[in-house]
Amino acid sequence: MITLYDQLVSWIGRYVSIPLLLARLTIGIIFIQSGFGKLTHLSDATQFFVELGIPFPHLNAVFSSSTELLAGAFILLGFLTRLSAIPLIIIMVVAIITAQAPNIASPSEFFGLQEWDYIVMLAVILFSGPGKISIDYLLRRTPR
Repeated sequence: MITLYDQLVSWIGRYVSIPLLLARLTIGIIFIQSGFGKLTHLSDATQFFVELGIPFPHLNAVFSSSTELLAGAFILLGFLTRLSAIPLIIIMVVAIITAQAPNIASPSEFFGLQEWDYIVMLAVILFSGPGKISIDYLLRRTPR
């Protein structure tokens, strides 16, 4: 006998693509804006990387900014979604290590970081995929 709880879980499961879409839109917009902002103010981004002690600051500013912009756009569209999440996770880990680590005094401060929130959302996207409302889903359904 199916319980009310089982029916509710089944109904919710049919709409799992909606929160995946919302996560993709949120992450996509955040990283598109971040990447575009850094690329249009590249000297500021480079100087910040110098202050953080990141090697080859100009090259890394161009690389990370371009990656944020392109991967953010791909995630927003749901195209190469899982692959695009990986470099953004790496960028966020580097951001935590280089820019945030000296300021973290407790686990609650770590888990309160925006970068950590982004890593969690990106991990959900990486492991769950983009959902049905995506270019990836449409490409998989297209006969080859």
